Amino acid sequence: MNKGYDIKRILDLLPHRYPLILVDRVLDLEPGVKIRALKNVSVNEPFFLGHFPDKPIMPGVLIVEGMVQTGGLLLAEGMSPQMRSQVCFSGVDQARFRIPVIPGDQLIFEVEITRRRSNVVKMNAKAYVDSNRVAEAKLLALTGKEEEMTGREEQEIEGEG
Repeated sequence: MNKGYDIKRILDLLPHRYPLILVDRVLDLEPGVKIRALKNVSVNEPFFLGHFPDKPIMPGVLIVEGMVQTGGLLLAEGMSPQMRSQVCFSGVDQARFRIPVIPGDQLIFEVEITRRRSNVVKMNAKAYVDSNRVAEAKLLALTGKEEEMTGREEQEIEGEG
């Protein structure tokens, strides 16, 4: 497993910027297999102003977005800049939220590729605070140009429910 990298490398690989960059550091990376990344949750995050002012809780959709960005980093590693720009997340299934994430928490995202077929990639994603799982989801991404997909692959994706 490779050592991770810092925010500078993350910003080189992902198109996201503040306030929507939700990965601060990559802890471990096994290219093409799995990744572990970190997000420091600060009380200064802009979403805490409205969610909720008296009891701040990180919105679940942003936890999922952090998992998606971590999966994007896993896919981007080793790709040319042109290919990275063609990665598109196309599905989130079975998302579950178990424990609220609050200011001061350190989120650890773990994403593992479970299946790769042509330009379709399936991943399992989990988020932890300390050793407690706070969220999980199955992610689906497309790589390469959309017009490269064959009709057969499109039917397989639609048929999975």
